[in-house]
Amino acid sequence: MDVIAATEATGGGWTWAQTTALIIPCVALAGAFLTYALNQRATRRERRAQTFAEALTAVEAYLEMPYRIRRRPESSSAVRQQLTDEVSGLLARMAFHQAWLQIEASSVAGPYAALVATARAEAGAQMSFAWQQPPITTDSGMNLGSAYSRDRSNEARAACIAVMRRHL
Repeated sequence: MDVIAATEATGGGWTWAQTTALIIPCVALAGAFLTYALNQRATRRERRAQTFAEALTAVEAYLEMPYRIRRRPESSSAVRQQLTDEVSGLLARMAFHQAWLQIEASSVAGPYAALVATARAEAGAQMSFAWQQPPITTDSGMNLGSAYSRDRSNEARAACIAVMRRHL
C-alpha cells in the first residue's frame, strides 16, 4: 500500500504508525551517533593518557641514570659508551615528547618542559658526580646507602601530572 492510499484510507491524517516508523529510525541513528562519539572520546582520552605516561617514563628513566652510572660494572670504554648512549637516547625521547605535547596538548607542554629542565638540572649534576666515583665492584656496594635528591623533580612532576589530569 503506498503512502497516498494509506493516507486516504485513514481519512487523510497522519497516523501513529507513521509517526513511530519515522521516530524509531531517528532514535536508533541518534543512539548510534552518540555511541560512536563517546567511543571516539574515550579512544582520544586513552591515547592522551598513554602519551602522558610515556613522556613521564622518559623523565623517570633519566632521573635513574645517576644510579646506573654509579653502579656501572667496570670502567671500560664500552660501558661508558653504552651509558652515554642511553643518556643521549633519553634526552632525545624527552625532546620528542616535548614536541609531541606542544602539538597534541599545548596546556601540558609548559609544565612538562619545566619538569624536563628540572630533571636535567638535578640528575645532570648527579650524573657528573657519579662519573667521578669509582665503579662498584662488590654486591654490598650496590646499595648506595642514600638516595640522590629528587625533591625539585618530584615537585615539578606533581605539577605536571596535575595539569595532565585536568587535560584528560
